[in-house]
Amino acid sequence: MSDSIQSTGNAAVAEAVSDADLLAETAIAVGAAGSVLRERFGDVVRHRTREELMSALAANDDAVLDVLRPRLESLRPQAGWVEEELAGGALPSGEWWVVDPAEGNVNHLHGLPDWGVTATLVRDNQPVLTAVHLPLTGETYTALAGGGAHLDGRPLRVSETTDLGLSLVATSQARPDEDQAVIRRIGSSITSMLGDALVVRTSVPATLHLLNVAAGRIDAFWQFAGARADLLPGALLVTEAGGRISDAEGRPWTPASESLLAAAPGVHTAAVATLSR
Repeated sequence: MSDSIQSTGNAAVAEAVSDADLLAETAIAVGAAGSVLRERFGDVVRHRTREELMSALAANDDAVLDVLRPRLESLRPQAGWVEEELAGGALPSGEWWVVDPAEGNVNHLHGLPDWGVTATLVRDNQPVLTAVHLPLTGETYTALAGGGAHLDGRPLRVSETTDLGLSLVATSQARPDEDQAVIRRIGSSITSMLGDALVVRTSVPATLHLLNVAAGRIDAFWQFAGARADLLPGALLVTEAGGRISDAEGRPWTPASESLLAAAPGVHTAAVATLSR
């Protein structure tokens, strides 16, 4: 088992709490942790070296995890914990907490508003519930498998757009120092979408774009490569809001896939065609 994954027990342990109740408590936990991140937000955090940058990123993560991890572990003591937020691929069987304590951390350090806290419970490699808190707005997005997607209790629904040429679409860079083949694929896909969609947005983090797809504000989002922590929350939100999830070629998406496409049903096929060129 990877050093970045810690298991705290067997996910088969029976629990009386329902997944709906667990989601409600998870939402409270990410809200409390988000308060820590909000208190650390302000001026641009200057750095002269990669080491200084990584130290500042880690300081944010650690401050949030000091609050978030004990709360989640008390909710689901038998669940494993994914330590590395940039890790990808399938997980071992059972239950796992997949958490990004500072999704959009680099934005936070640069004084930009696009960041939040996410926590997703994965059961046998399927996301069961997720909560995403945006501390600057106070908004909390939640989704429960089979139970819909919500923003502060209000149901979310993807766009009804059927014309890619009228669509606002978005993409994101999964991580710094990406493989050159992935970089070329990102560039090619943006060029293709610039010709077929109305407007293309490019920014990080992925989760915030996926929230907007679930809320019907953006019609499609795609990303090449990626980590569980930045794709699983949004994938569940979009699915529960009525959207379609696949890889960029239209095949079923899993955390081990090399790409993700999340779209309103009416533009999914056209987006696949564009990204497959």
